[in-house]
Amino acid sequence: MKIFFRTIHLYLSLAAGIVILIVCLTGAILVFEKELQEMTSPDRYYAEPTGQRLSADILLEKVKAQYPDAKVTTYKAYTDPNRTVEINITEKDKSSKDESDKASKGAKEVKGEGKGGEGVRKIAFVNPYSGSLVELYSYRETFFYKVFALHRWLLGKNDGPGKYIVGISTLIFLFILITGVILWWPKTRKILTQRLKIKWDGSWKRLNHDFHIVLGFYTAIFLFIFAFTGLAWSFQWFNKGIYTVTRSEMAPPAEPPVSAYSETAKPLNVGAVLSKASSDIKSVLYYNISLPKDSTGVFAVTVLPETAPEMASNTYYLDQYSGQVIGALMFSDKNLGQRVRSTFKPVHTGSIFGVYSKVIAFITCLLGATFPVTGTIMWIARLNKKRRKEKSSIRAISEQPV
Repeated sequence: MKIFFRTIHLYLSLAAGIVILIVCLTGAILVFEKELQEMTSPDRYYAEPTGQRLSADILLEKVKAQYPDAKVTTYKAYTDPNRTVEINITEKDKSSKDESDKASKGAKEVKGEGKGGEGVRKIAFVNPYSGSLVELYSYRETFFYKVFALHRWLLGKNDGPGKYIVGISTLIFLFILITGVILWWPKTRKILTQRLKIKWDGSWKRLNHDFHIVLGFYTAIFLFIFAFTGLAWSFQWFNKGIYTVTRSEMAPPAEPPVSAYSETAKPLNVGAVLSKASSDIKSVLYYNISLPKDSTGVFAVTVLPETAPEMASNTYYLDQYSGQVIGALMFSDKNLGQRVRSTFKPVHTGSIFGVYSKVIAFITCLLGATFPVTGTIMWIARLNKKRRKEKSSIRAISEQPV
């Protein structure tokens, strides 16, 4: 039976090994992306408190003055006085041709950060004390985006073949891990002892064997969890399966409310909304205000409680004219399927339990990148050994007297 599982393990590994190596290696880099970004570009994220903070409206006006054609979509203020303010804007794509040329070609060239085709999305990091623009940041132009694109799509597009190659390879990886544990399972206590520790004074072949077998066993459960949760970004059927298993609806509990529009009503400014939110909602890490999209839209204020995990944010809807809270979507109000699905990202990235789980994820992913290499070396060594045996048998037969 083990020969059968060894064959499956081998051929699946040969089929998906390169992709698994790439995904694990890039995943290890992305585990500490946030920390590396803050360490390499501290001025982007932090500002020394000097005097009184400027109001949100003044900061917005300064950004609009520098980018008059840009559309402000969100305003994010942290309760930490040392953090800069993040203002999301959408700029027109200056590299594309005018609309008439696009229309004549029957296509619309857009270089956006997300869906919708409205232009280039960037973040203006602003010093809340001086009002100076620290940096206009585009994630797509960073090294980490290239790593992310390699991790998710093999540098392809979101809906391209790279996405499905990664997804299929991840699915194969799950079977590789299962068969690996089956092959690892010892028959005797003596073999169990050997497979739980590395023989550091052994030959390089023995070390390679132990790195693959021993470390593979210790990381198998974590690699399985990371691979399993990663399927959510590759296959729609997997996402639907989460809601099917939990007997939940994919749709949100309720549609966002609408503002009470009247021709004489004047919309509130972001400063007034932030002031009300900060006075009514305490003990949070940040206030992320999404601006209304039209005359009946609402201000959506998303907050993350100080003691809550990163996915457990709450959203409050404020009438854009009166400033009254007319609705809310609490994390606890989401159905079981939505709550389960929201945990997939922090579990997949290793951030679910903070720095400790990140360290585990980082080490696991690094080791995961080595297993295709150590496994291939073991396979080649086994082939060479088999060939030597065959040659010895042939030689022995040829030397027999006739």
